[in-house]
Amino acid sequence: MDYDTITYDLTDDIATVTLNRPEVMNALNTQMRAELTDAVLEAGKTARVVVLTGAGKSFCSGQDLGDRANAANLDLERTLRDEYVPMLRAIYDCPVPTISAVNGAAAGAGANLALAADVVIASDSAFFLQAFTRIGLIPDAGGTYYLPRQMGLAKAMGAALFAEKITARQADDWGMIWEAVPDATFAEHWKSRAAHLAKGPTAAYQRVKQSIRASFDNDLEDQLALEAKLQGQCGQTRDFKEGVVAFLEKRPAQYEGR
Repeated sequence: MDYDTITYDLTDDIATVTLNRPEVMNALNTQMRAELTDAVLEAGKTARVVVLTGAGKSFCSGQDLGDRANAANLDLERTLRDEYVPMLRAIYDCPVPTISAVNGAAAGAGANLALAADVVIASDSAFFLQAFTRIGLIPDAGGTYYLPRQMGLAKAMGAALFAEKITARQADDWGMIWEAVPDATFAEHWKSRAAHLAKGPTAAYQRVKQSIRASFDNDLEDQLALEAKLQGQCGQTRDFKEGVVAFLEKRPAQYEGR
């Protein structure tokens, strides 16, 4: 598929998907959502880590509302169901680790697109904004799912009701994201993080995602049983055998991702 609203680069097992509408702060329109969905699905088959980032000074400003007439006629339920859900499921279900490299403003659906990734790394100058109540809406694009899980009920409720900017450092301190890093080293840093995951035990990473997510619905007995099952699967991988041999030989492991 040829892309017009995003760019796609696959280098060294890292698929970098860049939202590329900087003239509108990378606002999400129908085409971009379709292209993001396609790119992430493709990356899940060919890469060992996927990075989402934005072109220019913003990560994503959220839904492209267009002009006043079009905004008034938006069928938000249909848009969310038919366009956002496939995009968000592609990210959530991706079999390899996903990183959001938040290089600037992440607002509305753009903030929650960022939070859909497994790991969120933000530059110090970036911020997150649940802007929905400013225009009479509720957080969507997964916001009501991710926010309370990642920052707790009290902070999530305040972020949704007050619609105030959350700086990258606040997001880091509150557990909303993995880390905030200085602007000067941001690009170098997220690329290093992506390279680390791309060289790691991919099959184990997939099961890390599965087991941690399941813990929200499991009691202790069920979670321990799931751990045992998934650990047994990991123990049959080539990467586990390589990891043990490398440990005994006191050398870095050379994981194949299988």
